[in-house]
Amino acid sequence: MILISLEHILVQIYFAFFLIITLVFGGTLVYPVTKIGNSVKRGALIVFLCITTILMIRWFYSRHLPLSNLYESLIFLSWNFCFINVFIQFLSPNMRWIGIITAPSALFTHGFATLVLPIDMQQSQRLIPALQSHWLIMHVTIIFLGYVTLLCGSLSSIALLAMNSKNTTVLKKTQIVFLLENWRKTQIIQQMDNLSFYSIVFGFTFLTLGILSGAVWANDAWGRYWSWDPKETWALITWLIFANYIHIRLNKGWRGQKPALVASLGLFFVWICFFGINLCGIGVHTYGWFF
Repeated sequence: MILISLEHILVQIYFAFFLIITLVFGGTLVYPVTKIGNSVKRGALIVFLCITTILMIRWFYSRHLPLSNLYESLIFLSWNFCFINVFIQFLSPNMRWIGIITAPSALFTHGFATLVLPIDMQQSQRLIPALQSHWLIMHVTIIFLGYVTLLCGSLSSIALLAMNSKNTTVLKKTQIVFLLENWRKTQIIQQMDNLSFYSIVFGFTFLTLGILSGAVWANDAWGRYWSWDPKETWALITWLIFANYIHIRLNKGWRGQKPALVASLGLFFVWICFFGINLCGIGVHTYGWFF
């Protein structure tokens, strides 16, 4: 009971603290201040440790990996966004803009889980027989890493398209001023393009491994590798979309806007695969919904 109360307190602290950090971080992008930027980075680390503690507490009292329903899945997704944010900011301080993608994403998923989902869905539940397997940690963790890195890659592409459209407008007005005043934006666009590509490559690899491990688990649990379940079908469609993205990047040599459009389209399919099917409550992969 004490652990559950502590978890609820940490959940509220995490949301409030991360909301402040997200707002302050957005301000530092408009008005860069080194001291504030460093404070936000340290704050992001504290928030990451907070949500890590939340997951560990839930894992301890539930006696299983906290991925048994939609609420726990969203909290784990938020943790992944926090991890990527902290990892990239500490690894490459000049890519501080990554927070404008990961911070709102983590805040949205956490806020939806805690403020929108019914209270009974937020309670820890016993695993159904199909999930009581050693495959749970391997398959679900891998597929989640695939989802979150693909989402980061897609969101980076959307940010690239937004910034590129603004720079194109400025370029048409005065090319010399553009080259002098928007050099930093051009560098950020290149970083976004590279981050999008590498995120999608990693995400595509994890998604592939997740689909394969899921097929082995399905055969072990139900006696068949593939059943065209809605989640499986949408995962395959998502895989094909990002396979096409990687193909045009590597074989066509496309960079910038064209592949970014494909990656942006992939965002829709990832969200349908991860989120939409759960909300509709269809198929064997939906262990939490409210429709």
